[in-house]
Amino acid sequence: MIKSFTTPNVFSFRTALYTSLVLTLFLTGLLWCFNFFNLLFVLLFWVGAFAAIYLLVQFRTQKYIYSRVNRIYEELDMIEEKTSNPTLVITDMKLLMDQVRNYATKRKIEIETLKGRDAYRKEFLGNVSHELKTPLFTIQGYILTLLDGAMNKPELCKKYLKRASKGVDRLNYIIEDLDLITKLEVGSMTVEYEDFDIVELIQNVFELLEIKAGKKNIALILDRNYQKPILVKAERERIRQVLTNLVVNSIKYGHKDGTTEVSIEDLVGSKIIVRVTDNGEGIKKEFIPRLFERFYRVDKSRSRDEGGSGLGLSIVKHIVEAHNEHIYVDSVYGIGSEFSFTLERSSAFVEPELDNR
Repeated sequence: MIKSFTTPNVFSFRTALYTSLVLTLFLTGLLWCFNFFNLLFVLLFWVGAFAAIYLLVQFRTQKYIYSRVNRIYEELDMIEEKTSNPTLVITDMKLLMDQVRNYATKRKIEIETLKGRDAYRKEFLGNVSHELKTPLFTIQGYILTLLDGAMNKPELCKKYLKRASKGVDRLNYIIEDLDLITKLEVGSMTVEYEDFDIVELIQNVFELLEIKAGKKNIALILDRNYQKPILVKAERERIRQVLTNLVVNSIKYGHKDGTTEVSIEDLVGSKIIVRVTDNGEGIKKEFIPRLFERFYRVDKSRSRDEGGSGLGLSIVKHIVEAHNEHIYVDSVYGIGSEFSFTLERSSAFVEPELDNR
């Protein structure tokens, strides 16, 4: 940015002062030698010489510095507006160096960001490749075994076809989830808002996952008995998907005989927050910032054993953000985790019994 030069040009001042003094002394010597010495004339000469030299040096110096500094700005693409006035230029070298350093710092940050994105891209492609190869190799293995003669044994044929079918299902989950995330990211999937009771939806999710939770004897509970409906404005099926993914994760990584509790609390304005809390193994602090990345797994081997596409939390984040809401995570390793997200209350909402905690 071009700014006015407000600091005195010491170089021009000193040059004019020293040069005018030397010329005046030289003239005084000549006049003294020829006996024409006149103090008033000498003083007027000195003042005139000083003013002329100062203005000349100042003009030439600023013009020279302007042309060089302007070229630097153009190279760095830092000029926001151009001017033909050479007095409106930064001739303060300290200020110029500060701006060059700021420019270099910004470019360094941009380069580091690009390197980070490139590393993420490579990791993502590696994860996609691995996630797709695992079910494909499973399917391929069982089909080749059948072709090698196992199909002639009915019981073994049925067993291997069922296992191959599971591999196909997992592959299908990954493709569908990737397709959903892509649609959410590019905005091709619009949110169809409707009014519904979030308490009823939570209870439906509990009923759906009751058998899965029962295998580990994990209790699915609401934090209280809600007597009145809590109406929210969102897309019901998408919020069902969010709740299902969060509750399924709490079951996967929960301890046997544990609990998964869902609570609903008031926020400021017309917002509420839904919390899904468990007393499972928790998540280490260093893993939390990457939880919502595609295919990111804290415990890769165990996560794959548990099944799923590895995209659940990423989908949850995208769905919540598509509603212009926020999702949060709080976890203490060895104690448990809490995932929470906000929702907009419906304009037709019935006053519930909620606490501001």
